[in-house]
Amino acid sequence: MRMKHSTPRKATNITLDPVAVDEAKQLGINVSQACENGLRSEIAKAKGEQWLEENREAIDAFNEWIAENGLPLEEHRQF
Repeated sequence: MRMKHSTPRKATNITLDPVAVDEAKQLGINVSQACENGLRSEIAKAKGEQWLEENREAIDAFNEWIAENGLPLEEHRQF
């Protein structure tokens, strides 16, 4: 079954375990779509790690401030 994509596709060559490819085809899994989904997942993970590293100094400073001063408006918490 062909899927419509809103963005142009780019043909590429990848090397995959032939047993996994055969099993995926037997199960009706679109190998290209599965690879793209996996790639997008890895991209999201890498971006999250990159963001965390880029903002680590600010996060550490904020956590240190909280440790020294407590949470703002803590007296108003209901839990």
